[in-house]
Amino acid sequence: MADARPPRLSAVIACYKDAQAIPLMYQRLSAVFSALAVDHEIIFVNDGSPDDTDSVLKALTEKDDHVLAVEHSRNFGSQNAFLSGMELATGDAVVLLDGDLQDPPEVISAFYEKWRQGNDVVYGRRSKREAPAIMTLAYKAFYRIFRGVSYVPVPLDAGDFSLMDRRVVDELLALPETDQFLRGLRAWVGFKQTGVDYVRPERAFGRSTHSRLKDIWWAKKALFSFSFLPIEVLSYVAAAMTALSFAAVIYQVVDTLRRPELSHGISTLIVLVVFFGSLTLLAISVLGEYLIRVFEEVKRRPRFIRKTLWHGGHGLSSAAEMERFVGRRKAARQSTRGGATEAGATEAGAPKAGAPKASGS
Repeated sequence: MADARPPRLSAVIACYKDAQAIPLMYQRLSAVFSALAVDHEIIFVNDGSPDDTDSVLKALTEKDDHVLAVEHSRNFGSQNAFLSGMELATGDAVVLLDGDLQDPPEVISAFYEKWRQGNDVVYGRRSKREAPAIMTLAYKAFYRIFRGVSYVPVPLDAGDFSLMDRRVVDELLALPETDQFLRGLRAWVGFKQTGVDYVRPERAFGRSTHSRLKDIWWAKKALFSFSFLPIEVLSYVAAAMTALSFAAVIYQVVDTLRRPELSHGISTLIVLVVFFGSLTLLAISVLGEYLIRVFEEVKRRPRFIRKTLWHGGHGLSSAAEMERFVGRRKAARQSTRGGATEAGATEAGAPKAGAPKASGS
């Protein structure tokens, strides 16, 4: 078609202590997009890094107009960093990557091919990790347990690294939740999804920012965001223990009446008090985990606060300037989608519903 335009891809990179990796990430992403012959933009989100990430990103925006850099006022977490970039993205599809190069940009080519075949979400599936064997087993076990207890079918061994069609991104941005777990919500919104296997390398520079405690925190976040099993188990345990306690009381009364000469020591009472006290504390802690999430949601605080936006070497630092910039990008995105026409058959021969579209330019 005469007015057909190439698909536009937006890469959103969450950065924290990744100053050394960012230039290499930019080079590899640029090479991938050039090979795919697509229009593109690269959005780096500096999530409160204590190193010189901000100056590195500023230099990139001066060098290439395809680069947009966002600096948060503090560290809001990788999920909110992705959401911040997704809100600014104008592409027909959006790719999410970590800034430490553990998500290889070259895999985007396979993502793109799957997307052109009609898939709305293409996620990276970690077939292998360059990590200690015990950690690899722990991660695999977590994903299988999480899938087993979740009320939505969550893909195995799939992190945030993915390509999502524009309509999927719009649905995720429209969700009112404050505390988001994107890989779970990505499965929750549905649409046609598939995976691409890749080997996840070690962090290219520096040490990992994830500790074992942070991994436990992530596991809890996933479990209590997408499963009711913990509280359901407590209900079953409580019912079973109530029945058992009632039977034990009856037995104790009958046995006392039958054999009053026996001494019923205090040790049994101590054990029972400790056991039921521990069970009560466990129940309160599980309820507390759900209550924490309710508490976070009802406060309705913003998911992130942007400190500066850099584009074309120019910085926007006031809230009004950034709000106007975000509004212009939203309007441009809606205009592109609204004025687009069907781009024809995909590379597989079937129409691609929802993306990429043709547009007058």
